[in-house]
Amino acid sequence: MTEHVLIVGGGREIPGLIRDAGGPDVVTTILCRMDFVPKIRKPGQHGRVLALRSDAPDAEWIALAAAVHERQPFTRVGTFGERDQDRAAAVAAALGLPCHSPQTIAYVHDKDAMRRRLAELGVDETPGGRVADVAELRAFLAQHGTPCVVKPVQGAGSFGVSVVRSAEEAEAAFARAAADFEVIPDAGVLVERFHEGPQFSVEAFSEDGEHEILAVTRKFSDPVGFVELGHVVPAELSPEQTDAVHGYVRRLLDALDITYGVTHTEVVLTAAGPRVIETHVRLAGDEIPYLVHDVTGVDLVDCVVRQTLGQPVLADIRKTLADPSVDRSPEAIWFAVPQARGTLARIGGLDEAAARPGVVAAEALLDAGDVLGDLDSSESRAAFVRARGADAAEAVERARQAVAALEFEVTVSGDGAAGGAGNWI
Repeated sequence: MTEHVLIVGGGREIPGLIRDAGGPDVVTTILCRMDFVPKIRKPGQHGRVLALRSDAPDAEWIALAAAVHERQPFTRVGTFGERDQDRAAAVAAALGLPCHSPQTIAYVHDKDAMRRRLAELGVDETPGGRVADVAELRAFLAQHGTPCVVKPVQGAGSFGVSVVRSAEEAEAAFARAAADFEVIPDAGVLVERFHEGPQFSVEAFSEDGEHEILAVTRKFSDPVGFVELGHVVPAELSPEQTDAVHGYVRRLLDALDITYGVTHTEVVLTAAGPRVIETHVRLAGDEIPYLVHDVTGVDLVDCVVRQTLGQPVLADIRKTLADPSVDRSPEAIWFAVPQARGTLARIGGLDEAAARPGVVAAEALLDAGDVLGDLDSSESRAAFVRARGADAAEAVERARQAVAALEFEVTVSGDGAAGGAGNWI
C-alpha cells in the first residue's frame, strides 16, 4: 500500500527523511505558509507543495487538504514544529486521520489552558492566569505574592519572559511579555507563581498512550530572562527524584491527552516535587536530541520519521535503552553569549575548540554581519560547544571552557572594532 503523508508546516530535514525512508511506496505533500516555501529542502522530491497566506483561516487549510485528499487520499498527517500544529490537528480531524487532537494542541500551545487542565485533574495546581493589563497583573501579585513569572501565553525561546520579585517590576514585565514578537503569536500575557529549584527538561516518546522517558536533561539558564545557556544529559538525580520526575511527566502527558509522538517537557524540581513550566509535542531544540542520541543510543529524529510512516517504535526504543554496549557517558552543551555589542565580523577558535579533549562539536549560530545585542532570547546566542565527560560536571566544564576560549571580533559604530573571548558563561 502506498502511503500518502500530509506534512503540515515545517520540520527542517524531517519531511525529506520521511520521503527517503519510504522509498517509492511513499508520497509526501507539504501544506505550509507561503513564507516557508523557500525553506523547504529539495522541494522537487515531494508530490506537491501547497502554500497559503499565514492569516488564512483553518477552513481554507482544510479545504485545500480535502481537495487533494479526494484525488489522492492521505493516509498519515505529520506535524513537527509548533508553527501550524493547530492547523494540522484541524485538518486531520476534518479528514478523519490520526493526529494530535485540536484540544491537545490547545492545551500545549496555550499555557493558561494547560494550567487550568492540570489543576482540574489535580496534576499541578500552580496559581496562574491571563492578565489583560498591568492593573490585573498587580492584582494577581497582591493575591498570590511574589516571585511570579510573566510571559506570553503562547511562546518559545524565552521571548518576553520575566521574573517579578516586587510590584514595582510589574509594568516593565507586562510590557516585555506583551511586545510584538514575529516568531510567536500575540495571544496575551500570562502570570504564574515562580517555582524555586533546578530546571530540567524531560524527553519522552509515546505510542498508543504509553510513555517512555528517554532522558532527563539538566538546564542552566540566565537568571533574568531564563534564556538557556547550557544543558547536560543525563541530569544527576537520585533514584527518588528520577521516579518523581518520571511519574509526574507521565501524569501530565495523560492529562493533556498526548497519546503518541515525541514530547519535550520543562519542569522545575521544587521542594514539594516537580512542577511544569511548559510542554511541547515536538523535538527539543538546543541540540538536545543529539545529546540524547549520543548518551542513550536512541535517535529521536529517526523515531519520529518511522512513527509518522505508521511503524511501531517503542519496543526498539526500550531495547536500545537497555543495550549494555552503548557508551552512556554524560554529554553537555554550552552556548556562547558575547559581551560585546555591535556587528559580528568573525568567530575565532572553533577549530581549536573542536580539538579539545571530550569535545564532540563546536559550531557557530550567528554569521558575520549579524548584530550582537542583549541576551533577550535564544537567538542572542552566537555559538555552542558539545562535550562529553566521565560525569555531568566534567562534561559541563569541558563545554564551558571551550566556549570561554572562543574569540568574537565585533565591529562597533563607525570604523572601530572590538574583540575578545569574553562571554556570559
